[in-house]
Amino acid sequence: MRPVVLCFSGLDPSGGAGLQADIEAIGQSGSHAAIACTAVTIQSSQQVFSFDACAASLVKAQATAVLDDLPVSAIKSGMLGTTDNIAMLTYLFADQVIDNNTPFVLDPVLVANSGGSLGDEKTLVSAFKKLLPYATLVTPNTHELRALSGEQDLHAGAQKLCAQGAHAVLVKTSHDFDSGDIEQYLYIQGEMVHKSTLPRLDGEFHGSGCSLASFIAGRLAMGDALIDAVQAADSWIAQTLRAADTPHPDDAQAQLIPNRFVRF
Repeated sequence: MRPVVLCFSGLDPSGGAGLQADIEAIGQSGSHAAIACTAVTIQSSQQVFSFDACAASLVKAQATAVLDDLPVSAIKSGMLGTTDNIAMLTYLFADQVIDNNTPFVLDPVLVANSGGSLGDEKTLVSAFKKLLPYATLVTPNTHELRALSGEQDLHAGAQKLCAQGAHAVLVKTSHDFDSGDIEQYLYIQGEMVHKSTLPRLDGEFHGSGCSLASFIAGRLAMGDALIDAVQAADSWIAQTLRAADTPHPDDAQAQLIPNRFVRF
């Protein structure tokens, strides 16, 4: 069958982000998405209202059922929501329940694009640091990178995460709205090995970070080298944003939903 990506992610009722974004992006990458649901959120395409995290034992049971059944070729985590869930995923790697040679894309979700809380930031940051050594690639937004590294400079932050054990970090300036075009920098073992520039489109997008990380995971599952997977994801995400759906066309500040089924 197609290579399988096991995703740890939450349910977004609007379908813009979370596990639905994972499923669509991974499908477009050529791989098959399997999901361990970590939380049920109450949110629209514009705002997070609240969430209930799934118990770590339930998330673990979902994941092990998939691992025992399907040929998992990559792991992707998005919203984990609690330190217990982060510790559970860390345990799966540390105890070799997940083969440590399996590519792992860590999207360290702390807040939603709308600014809504997806867990207590301070405790999540502390827990994520123990998961970093198992990550093939970490894909934080600028807020998450600064929170995890303690560095205001994004490049110093990426190097610090690599020093803390992450194999690679993808620096994205999409949340620095005064920076002109969106620049992305790929650091592998602390060295910048790739830079890309994407035009900054008008508006803000709901689920773009989930989509990018999941597409990369899908391409890694397909056997791409990391740089190739990132480049393919850059091309794909640019097209999904250009073709994004507009839920509130009369509100220029409203978030758009990437069209992950666009052909490119």
